Amino acid sequence: MSEPRTSNPRPPRYLKQMNKVVVAVGKLGIPVGPAMVLTVPGRKTGAPRSTPMTPFVVHGAMYAVAGYPGAHWALNARAAGSGTLTRGRKSQPVKITELTVDEARPVLREFPVQVPVGVKFAKSSGMVTEGTPDEFESLAGRLAVFRFDPLG
Repeated sequence: MSEPRTSNPRPPRYLKQMNKVVVAVGKLGIPVGPAMVLTVPGRKTGAPRSTPMTPFVVHGAMYAVAGYPGAHWALNARAAGSGTLTRGRKSQPVKITELTVDEARPVLREFPVQVPVGVKFAKSSGMVTEGTPDEFESLAGRLAVFRFDPLG
């Protein structure tokens, strides 16, 4: 297994604009592939912050993985503890729970199997080189992993 090419990964330059497009299309009620939009209050302003992501299911529970350490959506989700997941015109309030390192390991192993677009993103941001389950599991403790539990 190769070492990631950077110890300080950054999101791809296109990410901010792409996220704006996905959120805008989602507001029109049009689903965009497997993506959902997570909306949480901002940790500093309290204003709603919406971010596209690709949640996936492991053993009946829904999870999402931050694309790089320090991702703003992950910091906001951690601070908020709850939010809304939206796909097309359907929204679901959710409780957001960050996993411990040990809880995250099996979820991270599933990530490259279930979210191929996430593997491409992780490669472009420098988090992984191969995109194998072992490589993703080794990111436990570096990448935030969250479980979304339906509320109400």
